[in-house]
Amino acid sequence: MRCPICHHDASAPRCANCNRPLLDAAPDPVLELVGVTHHYGTGEAAVQALQGISLSVDRGEVVLMVGPSGGGKTTALLVMGLLLTPDSGTVRIGGRDVGTLAERERAGMRLLRLGFLFQDYNLLNSLTSAENVAVPLRYAGVRKSAALARATELLDSLGLAHRAGHRPTELSGGEKQRVATARALAMGPDLILADEPTANLDSVTGHKVSEQLASAARAHNAAVLIVTHDSRLDDIADRVVHLEDGRILEAAV
Repeated sequence: MRCPICHHDASAPRCANCNRPLLDAAPDPVLELVGVTHHYGTGEAAVQALQGISLSVDRGEVVLMVGPSGGGKTTALLVMGLLLTPDSGTVRIGGRDVGTLAERERAGMRLLRLGFLFQDYNLLNSLTSAENVAVPLRYAGVRKSAALARATELLDSLGLAHRAGHRPTELSGGEKQRVATARALAMGPDLILADEPTANLDSVTGHKVSEQLASAARAHNAAVLIVTHDSRLDDIADRVVHLEDGRILEAAV
C-alpha cells in the first residue's frame, strides 16, 4: 500500500519512512449507520434524540446533514465520530462494526480513519499553522520532519503556504478554518466530519472554505459529512440529508 503521509510504498503496522501507523484500505461505504437510536434522560423527561436512523457514505462523497436545532444532528455527529455510543443499532467505519471495539481501539480508529472540523477551529494559539496541522501526525508517532512536510504540502494546496509560520492570532477567520481543514486531512482519513464549519464566517468566505474542503477531500479520496444550517452549501454536496425529530426525512441528490 502507499502511505497517505509521505506517499512511499509501505506495509503494516507502520510506514518505514515516516512511521505512520497503517490500516488496511477501507471498503465502501466508509460510514454506515443501521437503525441507530439514542435517548437522553429517563422516565417522562426522556428525549429520543435518534429514532432508528440509517445512512451510508461512500469514499469521495460530500454529504450535507441539515435540519432544525434539536433535530438530532449533533447527536448523530457524536455517534459517527465514535464519541457517543448509541442505545441500539450498528455503526460501521471502514466496514468494521465499532460496537465491538474497546475504547482504545475506538480512539485509534478516530485518529487513523476520521478527521474532524469544528466551527470554533480549535487551533492552539502557541503553535504556528504548520505546527497545528502536524499535531495529529505527531500524536500518531509520525517523524517530525515528515509531519511538517505533510503540513506544508496541505497548507500549500489550500493557498496558505505563505501563512505556514503564522500563529492563529495572526490569521483571519477564513484562514483559521483552512488551517483546521488541513489538520482534518493531515492523517489521510477515510471520512471527515465537519460541525457547522461556516458558522463563524461571512457568507462568501464560508462558501469558499467549504468548496475548498470538498475539493481537497475529493482530491485525497476522502468522504465528507457536513452538519450545517447553511443552505447555501447545497451546491457543493453530492447529497443533502434532512434530519428532524431524530429521523431522516429524505435524502436528496
